[in-house]
Amino acid sequence: MVKKLATTVFCLVVCVFLSGVALADKPPPNAKRLSEIVKSLELQGFGPIIEIEFDDGQWEIKAYKEGRKRQIKVDPITGNTKSDRVDD
Repeated sequence: MVKKLATTVFCLVVCVFLSGVALADKPPPNAKRLSEIVKSLELQGFGPIIEIEFDDGQWEIKAYKEGRKRQIKVDPITGNTKSDRVDD
């Protein structure tokens, strides 16, 4: 009984995970390469970059600049910074 319950729970967790992956946002086909966006941010003085996520049609990047943690939102097609704020 316990083994069957554990197997059922495991299958449920895998299904939820896979459904999340299938629904995850991804950059449009004409987006700039992420490596180009990262290089551009590094040239602007950001680093280290500690987290990158694609959500709501844009790159959301957490990085340090001048010793402060920042949250940067970047347009995936142009590579332009849409917002840059301190992330406490």
